[in-house]
Amino acid sequence: MSPDPSTFHTWTLPNGIRCVHLEDGRNVGHCGLLIEAGSRDELNGENGLAHFIEHSLFKGTTKRRTFHILNRLDSVGAELNAYTSKEETWITASFLSEHLERSVELIADIAFHSTFPEREIAKERDVIIDEIHAWRDNPGDAIFDEFQAILYPDHALGRNILGDEKSVGGFKRKDILRFIDRQYRNDRLVFSSVGPMPAKKVKRLTEKYLSARQTQVSRGERTVPTGYAPVRREGDHAVHQVHAVIGAPGYGMDDPKRTALMLLSNHLGGPGMNARLALNIRERYGICYNIESSYFPYADTGEFTVYFGTDVKTFARAERLVMKELRDAREKRLGVVTLKQAKQQLIGQIGLGADSGAGWMSTMGKSIMLYDRVRPLEEAFHAIESVTAEDVLEVANEVLNPDRLSALVYFPPKD
Repeated sequence: MSPDPSTFHTWTLPNGIRCVHLEDGRNVGHCGLLIEAGSRDELNGENGLAHFIEHSLFKGTTKRRTFHILNRLDSVGAELNAYTSKEETWITASFLSEHLERSVELIADIAFHSTFPEREIAKERDVIIDEIHAWRDNPGDAIFDEFQAILYPDHALGRNILGDEKSVGGFKRKDILRFIDRQYRNDRLVFSSVGPMPAKKVKRLTEKYLSARQTQVSRGERTVPTGYAPVRREGDHAVHQVHAVIGAPGYGMDDPKRTALMLLSNHLGGPGMNARLALNIRERYGICYNIESSYFPYADTGEFTVYFGTDVKTFARAERLVMKELRDAREKRLGVVTLKQAKQQLIGQIGLGADSGAGWMSTMGKSIMLYDRVRPLEEAFHAIESVTAEDVLEVANEVLNPDRLSALVYFPPKD
């Protein structure tokens, strides 16, 4: 369950940066700066720039070189990390609580005082291009990138977070500074921390290291993707088995129907071994090793997908069985017992997923960014408990409508 609400502390610095801290009894602390800037915020010609910046943040500041940045936390057994998604960038640290100030100061130095030397940018281009090649060598990952291009045509959400060789190869220091000036505005920043550190100490350190930065209010709004039309696309790829994705756009974070779709997706093909796709296709017929469904919401849209891999000889049968499960979801209302079990399973998975300091740090930061408050787990649990069988049937008929579904299939090359 959620921590006691009295252990959550929130404040806003005079410059507009929002902060949240959770006091808990563990000796390990976690803190991070959430930046509401991801690959969907890239303009034409900037594909991969948000991720490129995340890499380049570690390449030197006005007072540190790369080695000193990397050694600052490593030398005390702490961890410094960062990652980029479609909608956000995180810079995080995990540490023994006695090293809180060292961690806050380093994150602020990286985020606000990086210098992006051209010689380091040139080296990082090659590193990221290698990362792009490695990603393409994994068809289970690459197929989702191509599928997102189908779901979000002519929109940044449909482009690979890593970018491509042409875009990454052309990035200059001025491109980085322009993106940061446009996106790293204080009203798009949230500092989140978890650990035994007193809230007063955390607040004092955020005021010391984060409050001096001044920016204007964010400019512009994100554009909602439009123009989706279902397609079926097949092609030969350097794979040993068939990889397939079937899916359609779903609901965004602001849509009340998202809870019912999350419940349906988890029931169909979530991580549980008792998911319908796993039981009725993998276990019953033994024709798919990997088969799963997923639903991922963005701020204003989302995506539902079914992914499976199988042999060429069994692909047609596997696809028919998948489509049968989707048809059953549209036509058959969940029974009372099945619905109750599906709710209990999802609630349990969410609870287990939140049982870590780093998990809470991320959850709190995103909650402050989206809702300007920490949403307790009980609120999510109540939303799940409130879903009816009719709600599930409604979203199944909207999202899994066969006239809205797209399919992308990778076949092994023909002999």
